[in-house]
Amino acid sequence: MRRVSAPWPRRARAVLHRAAARLSAAGRRGALDGWLHLQATASATAAWLVARYGFDHPAPYFAPIAAMNALTANLGERGLQAVRLLQGVVLGLVVGELVLLTVGAGPGSMALGIFVALTAAHAVRSPQIVVVQAAVSAILVVAVGDKANGLDRLVDVLTGAGIALVFTQVLFPPEPLALLRRAEKEALASIADGLSATAEAIARDDDELAGKAVGELRDVRDRLAELRRVGRASTNVSRRALVWRAKVVVRERESSEHLDLLGASCLTLARLVSSAGSDTRGRFQQPVRELTDVLTSLAQHLSDHAARQRAADRALELATRIAPDAEPADSDGPLLAHSLRMAAADVIAFTGVRLGIAIEAIRAGTLEERVPPPPSAPGRLLGWFGRLRGKRNRRPAGKESS
Repeated sequence: MRRVSAPWPRRARAVLHRAAARLSAAGRRGALDGWLHLQATASATAAWLVARYGFDHPAPYFAPIAAMNALTANLGERGLQAVRLLQGVVLGLVVGELVLLTVGAGPGSMALGIFVALTAAHAVRSPQIVVVQAAVSAILVVAVGDKANGLDRLVDVLTGAGIALVFTQVLFPPEPLALLRRAEKEALASIADGLSATAEAIARDDDELAGKAVGELRDVRDRLAELRRVGRASTNVSRRALVWRAKVVVRERESSEHLDLLGASCLTLARLVSSAGSDTRGRFQQPVRELTDVLTSLAQHLSDHAARQRAADRALELATRIAPDAEPADSDGPLLAHSLRMAAADVIAFTGVRLGIAIEAIRAGTLEERVPPPPSAPGRLLGWFGRLRGKRNRRPAGKESS
């Protein structure tokens, strides 16, 4: 297959657009990481100050360690991390103190403390963070070798965990819908980047670039795995937090699950492009670019109802223009057309339309069901009242009549 260079202005625009998008995403990630690091620093410092000057402990190292470990967990899991951290540290403290009281300090005590802490944590089927913190706490207690300050160390741990909970649940509470939307945006942007490379490979008739585009779309599964993790964490957060209604996040998570299908459809499309003949795949350059634009625009306006509706309409219009029957039967054209139409159906399903209806709409050429408004985050005050009202309405009838 020949290699043809695309016109320089178009190639330059494509390269600059992708570079700007990646720099923007890197900047947002850097800003978020910096903000989270400031929170972790502030919580650890506050824990140390409270333990050192509030409780007059001379070396309260457990307090900042507990706070920092909790605040450096993944967003949406920091409160749970604080509780698990507390469990592990308390277990390690108890084991370390018992070892010091029974056999004293020394190399044998260190080995015994580590073994007992690990065994005890595994015996109750604790998560990995509990196991690790139990062992670390036992090591620190035995290494210091001071039997008199066991209660002080326990107070330090409670101080650090308590301040971590204040930071994660009161001052900077999790926003599960925002977490989920951020992961969706990154996944959509990664899929759009892979499709952009596919379109460029078609324009340049470049097999090597087509192979790289397939590799980019294959790597999207890492983003999708992170999206699934964030989805689970967001659902758990919404169920535990008073201000959130779980159904708000569940609705968005159900839509986000269609990104798995969209990623698979786009990967199939890229693979077909890489193996198709020049004439066949050349006819699909413009549709692939249009699909890329749809995904890019959707990623930038995920919370906008009108933007979701436009994405669904554009995907439907794109799919109805692609007729598999019009392609030569002895070429890869029908397969490419079907793959592109399926990707368009997945886009429509992600916007909130049921997948079966999206497929039927592409066959009929019209979408009778409108895209529903995207879920929105509840206001703090309204969320509290809404959750409390829901709990009151679920009380048994006997209690209401009493």
